[in-house]
Amino acid sequence: MLPLYVPERSRLFRKKKFFIFGSVAFLIAGSVYFLAPSAPMSQDDMSVSPEIDSVSLSDWVDEYPTLDEQNAPPLEEADELPVLPPPPPPSMERMKNRGCVADGFLSGYGGDINSSIALINRSRCYYLHRALETWLEPPDFRLARKIQAKVTRPNTVYGMFIAEAIDTKANYPYPAEDRDFDFGEMCRPGSKNYWGEHTCKPSLEREEYRKYVQYIAEQAMDMGIQSFLFGQVFYQDAGDLSETRMPEVIRGMREYADFRGMKIFIGAQTNDIADEQYLRLFDYIEGGVGLQRDGSIEDGPCFSRFWQKPGDWCWALLWHPDFAGKANNVFIHFDWSGRLGDDMSVFTRMDKDEREATLRRLHAYFTARNTGFLMPMLATLHKDNGGCRGPKKRFYSSSRKYSCQDEDAINDILSAIRN
Repeated sequence: MLPLYVPERSRLFRKKKFFIFGSVAFLIAGSVYFLAPSAPMSQDDMSVSPEIDSVSLSDWVDEYPTLDEQNAPPLEEADELPVLPPPPPPSMERMKNRGCVADGFLSGYGGDINSSIALINRSRCYYLHRALETWLEPPDFRLARKIQAKVTRPNTVYGMFIAEAIDTKANYPYPAEDRDFDFGEMCRPGSKNYWGEHTCKPSLEREEYRKYVQYIAEQAMDMGIQSFLFGQVFYQDAGDLSETRMPEVIRGMREYADFRGMKIFIGAQTNDIADEQYLRLFDYIEGGVGLQRDGSIEDGPCFSRFWQKPGDWCWALLWHPDFAGKANNVFIHFDWSGRLGDDMSVFTRMDKDEREATLRRLHAYFTARNTGFLMPMLATLHKDNGGCRGPKKRFYSSSRKYSCQDEDAINDILSAIRN
């Protein structure tokens, strides 16, 4: 057991007050974690897909993963969560070469937490992308720490997703001001019920949202999380990038990391933003592959599924020089929207040999170009996808316990990486 390390607060940061989130019954029996259809999208599919706008939150409840009560690690009440010693600095090179998507791993997504923990412990993954989720649900750090404590792989780098969707009715304490956050005050004007009833797109132009982002980022760093990804950043930042609030937000996160004596990386889903000054605010940008059914990919800047001629909406292929040449680093992965036909849908409908060949080819292709390719370990599927899957029809796991059984192929690819 690591010794507790609680640094003295500098005057730059308000003293934290620790609190109890609620009863065990609330945390286990009442905790429901959603992966909404467009939550995980790394591209702005929502802006040109009217049919998604009409999807209600109630439609998503039955489709997306919940915490499995039987497999949840026991939760114990405590007056405060300890501040852990700062982890070793993360390596961007290793993240690119040995990174894995583990969506919601620390949030209990998927329905079989113990299986997911065992999968990660067997894996050769160095970086767990989006391990902690915040889509329509504030992060449960007590649960996340319980799961993290069962990971036996040393020096694992964890990622957190700062989602572009919030529940305006959420209850979440803000100890620094001895009150609860007001999620309704975080909304971008005109985005009411955008993701379903009692939801909105949060805006960094709102002081309340900036406080929330800073608070959850600090809490995440206190448990050793080192990678932070802003989902669909064009929804969260100012509408006019010349008025961006992102430098201020990034500065606050980095100041706390410096205070803690740790190094962090901050990324964003930027889609077709091509402003170099803006892209270089981030340590990395992240997007999808645009996988074809034969396992191939395209070489243009925009995925032809949506873009046919100038003026069409661009679902950006971020490894293209139009974007990669203006960014510090790029991560690519099989994108998911929870709908039929997304990258994960195409991937899981392949047979096992096709999936392995595709993973080998794409990992070699992208890493040879200094682009990170994140291996799929845990991700969302449409409930009627029809291909291989994990513990639930709506959730993919590469575990050998379930029908896809991709973990051995993934580990074999990652084991060949020397760094």
